[in-house]
Amino acid sequence: MHPFVEKLLTYRLIRFGLTGGLASLTHIIIAFTLLLFFATNVFIANLIGFVCAFGLSYLMQSLFVFKKSLSLKNATRFFIVQFSALLIAQLISELFSETNSYLRVLLVVFMIPMVTYVIHRFWTYKETPPSTD
Repeated sequence: MHPFVEKLLTYRLIRFGLTGGLASLTHIIIAFTLLLFFATNVFIANLIGFVCAFGLSYLMQSLFVFKKSLSLKNATRFFIVQFSALLIAQLISELFSETNSYLRVLLVVFMIPMVTYVIHRFWTYKETPPSTD
């Protein structure tokens, strides 16, 4: 691997962005495939796309970004954060319904990942001090 790429990957925020991009691409590819080849409705296509992207994202965020073991506790927290972000994105979109559609998309695309990164960093994958038992 190129030394510059290796240096970039030492930054958690870069790994977070790459992982999020890959998960988003996974969601889009799966949803579009279901719509195009199976005439699935949009809700079902997005639901299946979200589930697949969620699984990939949880695995990569845990193992590659935050370097933590997989656990039910973290998976539950991860789901709460991601699902909440989805609801917040929808709310933001509705609050700015009179605004340019492209600006609404940009607001969501840039704001939600920053918020989820902070929540994952300090809650989902919170460092716990070693037990003194």
